[in-house]
Amino acid sequence: MRMQNHGTTLPNGSFIEEYTTDFVDRWDELIDWERRNEAENGFFHRILKESGVQRVLDIACGTGFHTVTLKMAGFDVTGADGSANMLTKARENAKRYNQTDIRLIEAEWTALSQAFPNDKFDAIVCLGNAFTHLFDESDRQKALQEMHSLLNDDGIVIIDQRNYDSILDQGFTSKHQTYYLGETVNVCPEKINEEAVILRYEYADGSVHHLTFSPIRQDYLTELLKDAGFDSVDRYGDFEDEYDFYDPDFIIQVAKK
Repeated sequence: MRMQNHGTTLPNGSFIEEYTTDFVDRWDELIDWERRNEAENGFFHRILKESGVQRVLDIACGTGFHTVTLKMAGFDVTGADGSANMLTKARENAKRYNQTDIRLIEAEWTALSQAFPNDKFDAIVCLGNAFTHLFDESDRQKALQEMHSLLNDDGIVIIDQRNYDSILDQGFTSKHQTYYLGETVNVCPEKINEEAVILRYEYADGSVHHLTFSPIRQDYLTELLKDAGFDSVDRYGDFEDEYDFYDPDFIIQVAKK
């Protein structure tokens, strides 16, 4: 049974304002594309290929890491994001990697069918802890319903998030081995409670940025996916299919239509 529903802490879409031009310009410094690619070791490529995926919609494409790398791996990829700043950077990165034919669209997750009225996809990915920017349960439900509607039969959705069960119950830690691998950025919490987690991103030159997240628990998201009509949900911790509940930094859920 679903338990988590804390109501709206932030207006829908207000997180976009936190992704300032200055922060977005330095986002790839946080990720470190080369080290991130090594850490994933083809994980998402394998999941998609095992499911027979060809067309992918990356709905939180950010600066384009997964959109570009999936395209380079042979998938037909469309990138979307609610932040115009992120899309500008994604276009720059696509050009840098000679992938200028990638389609990049500004779109809200709760209105995907309006942005893609004539499209169907084999997979939709929402990565980089992005889904936890949604604070209201109705927005989460609507976003998942929109994803479900845009998938072909037997299509999959992949959502990842920080391990908020661990953060809420045991405190914030990071092994710094799987996701945000840049060596010039320190990430630490300024606020942790059941309502919101605010993370502080401090760069080596002293610049500071903040992002606010809803601490969505693993079981709650699994139930939301099932309520949205997905038939099965598999979970992974830091790219491993067997994991201790509190151990991974990130949880990945793969749901099949």
